[in-house]
Order: sequence, then structure tokens, then C-alpha cells
Amino acid sequence: MKPFLLLATRAEDAAADGEYQAFQRFGGLAPDQLHRVRAESGPIPHLDLNHYSGIIVGGSPFNSSDPEEDKSGVQRRVEREIGELLDRVVAADFPFLGACYGVGTLGRHQGALIDRTFAEPIGPASITVTPAGAEDPLLSGVPASFDAFVGHKEACTTLPVGAVLLASSASCPVQMFRIRENLYATQFHPELDVDGLVQRIDVYRNAGYFPPEEAEDYMARARASRVEWPSAILRNFVDRYAAE
Repeated sequence: MKPFLLLATRAEDAAADGEYQAFQRFGGLAPDQLHRVRAESGPIPHLDLNHYSGIIVGGSPFNSSDPEEDKSGVQRRVEREIGELLDRVVAADFPFLGACYGVGTLGRHQGALIDRTFAEPIGPASITVTPAGAEDPLLSGVPASFDAFVGHKEACTTLPVGAVLLASSASCPVQMFRIRENLYATQFHPELDVDGLVQRIDVYRNAGYFPPEEAEDYMARARASRVEWPSAILRNFVDRYAAE
């Protein structure tokens, strides 16, 4: 099988490694079946799409809606390089799944309005599958309503032209969409379970998602949650696009 590629941007090793391991575990992928490029640590190398089954973009501390003057040099470079990669990915309709930061990357690349209107605090959210989502292969076997972990400062307010809304929630209307046939983005995290979220709360307790002194409360709410379906989306992506 051709490997999948995880394009990561988390600078903290604990969060980056936890994310990589989660995508492996819930995607049913061995280490040699999921290559990783940590874009925050250096330029993204030229990627031959013919060498991969698909591309996954993980979450990120970057917010594409930040004013340009507030972005670091690293963030501007990462955004430029991911944009150049997306030029080729979209043109080829190459299998792509962006988790959380995927909305800010694929969505913005395709003309979505990404802003802070529908930011959500860290924790579980109730996701509702749309009629189009119920017919989409990535949501095969997933119930019409399920809980997923979220936590983001920006979201998609207006979908790109031609995008298909696949899932929504009361607090964030765009939770999952598809462009063309093979390009997907989720606002929620399909790779996160309780342990993964607790780790991120600890790593990012001073990142502005919540008051640092409330970290333990957020962890307690995470541990009381029952999130079991989002990972099926990740496994469906792998099963659908795994190529020889």
C-alpha cells in the first residue's frame, strides 16, 4: 500500500507525537503507512502525489484568519507552502482530509469565509449529519447525530462555492464539508479520544483556548464525555483511498 502523508504543524513534541500516534491508531495504519512532515520545523519538501494514497492535515495553533501583521514568519511560510500544495491537490482532486486546521487551509484556499464567528471551547459537541452527509462514504456507518471533540478559535462562516455541507452543529454550522469528490475538511477532530484531548488540554493550557486555572475542569469534562464515532470517519478515509 502507498503510505498516507500527515502534514503537521504542532511545535510541541508531546502534542505532535500524540497526534501522529492517534492518526495511526484510528486510521489502522502502521508507522510505515503514515509518513509525517512537520511543516513548522522547516520548509515542506516537494511532494510527489503519486507516492501517496492521500494527505491528512492535522490541527494547528495557527489561525488563518489572524491579521497578516500578527502572523509569525513561520506561520506565513507554512500557509504559503500548504497553499501551493493545495493548488496541486485540488486540481487533481487528490484524496485530502483536513482535521480542524483543514477548514482554515482547504476552506480558505477555496474561497470560504474563515473568521471567529463560530469559535468553540475545548470539549465535546453534538454533531448532526446532513442529508448529503448521510450519503457520503466517509460517514458510512456513522449515526445521524454523534459527539465529537472540538476546540478552535476560528471556523468557516461561509462555505466555498460548490462545497457540500456534510455535518453541522448548533454552535458551529460548518462541521464537515466536501469539495469535488475527494477533498474533505472537518472542524471537529476525528483523531481525538478522551486521553488525546486531556493531553492537549495540558499542552495548550496557556494558549488562550481557556483560562489556564480551569485546565483541570476541562479535563474532568473531557473524561466524562462519550466520544466514539468520529474515528470511524478517519478509518473510512483510509479504507476508501488506500492505494497499491
